[in-house]
Amino acid sequence: MEQVTERTIDIDKILKNKMGAKAKWVPRPLVSWLKRIAHQEQVNDFLWSAKDKTGVPWLEATLNYLQITLEVEGRENLPDKDDGRLYTIVSNHPLGGIDGVALGVVIGNHFDSRFRYLVNDLLMYLPGLAPLCIPINKTGHQSRNFPAMVKAGFESDNNMLMFPAGICSRRRNGEVRDIPWSKTFISKSVEYQRDVIPIHFGGQNSNFFYRLANFSDRCLPFNLAMLFLVDEMYKNVGQTFHVTIGKPIPWQTFDKSRSPKEWAQFVEDSVYAL
Repeated sequence: MEQVTERTIDIDKILKNKMGAKAKWVPRPLVSWLKRIAHQEQVNDFLWSAKDKTGVPWLEATLNYLQITLEVEGRENLPDKDDGRLYTIVSNHPLGGIDGVALGVVIGNHFDSRFRYLVNDLLMYLPGLAPLCIPINKTGHQSRNFPAMVKAGFESDNNMLMFPAGICSRRRNGEVRDIPWSKTFISKSVEYQRDVIPIHFGGQNSNFFYRLANFSDRCLPFNLAMLFLVDEMYKNVGQTFHVTIGKPIPWQTFDKSRSPKEWAQFVEDSVYAL
């Protein structure tokens, strides 16, 4: 694991790793802007203060740092951690940051840290989070390895925590909701006989974020809104969020009467009904 230093998050280094020699052509004012939007100094200060923590304790330290309070309903629906089974936990993704951290705390504490995220590989730059992650980068050079990474996760002895939308929610026609969920969690849950635990996370980002995300989705070839997720996280400091855990859905439910894509929509609708 990468050692935590006072410059763990280094935008210059990330650009070089992502772009190689082309990174030197990125205008310096743009790099400075990226550092500001990513709250590079604030994040590094926190990472330094939490350098001795990894996994779920690191997630808890992050929630404390952000002064986040969770109201959790339906804890009784979580299966016994010692029942000898493994589960796929799926949730909507309204915030793109705090929701992932918060659900990691809830699920990690219940299952004694026996869970893994499927996450964008940029999050692997956070040393405290990295041990809980199976990194994916579906738009970059790792795209060809995506199936293998998913397979490794489901073949492990860990519960899988997934956000099937892949990106955080968008606001369309006045409603904040995920884009249609990927079917991967359905097909893999059936293949590996894992019941699905649905979770709804209540919350939303700023109006600015949703306007930017809609513009980016329509007009740009990349997800510009993702660059602002850390900034959105800081806007939510001190907030209270409501989490609702539904009853597990047996994997046998996902039979041939519907396609995997249709079953994914069924679970998504079930989450929003919680």
